[in-house]
Amino acid sequence: MTLEQFKAKVQPSLAAREQLTTLRTQATDSLIQRQQSDAATLGLTQLVVNAVKGDAEEGEDGPLYAAMGFVPKSLKRSGLTRKGQTLPVAQTPAASTAATTTVK
Repeated sequence: MTLEQFKAKVQPSLAAREQLTTLRTQATDSLIQRQQSDAATLGLTQLVVNAVKGDAEEGEDGPLYAAMGFVPKSLKRSGLTRKGQTLPVAQTPAASTAATTTVK
């Protein structure tokens, strides 16, 4: 086999590797572009949400706010909890004897 024949036979493999490298670079560039675009979109989306919340007719309790995927203010819990008194843990006879037993 001559050098020219060898190069001709391995050319498809080298071409496929080069194509994969190009595609990986394009994919990486596309991901970076998407992240930058998403940052701008997030800011615009937040402006729309704030406009709906500030609307006198809609507000945080309106159906549009709920349709946007948010929980209306009237359905949110306050976070206040009234915890009752906690009862002391009763010791079992096995636990009390284990605590008083000494190891020699």
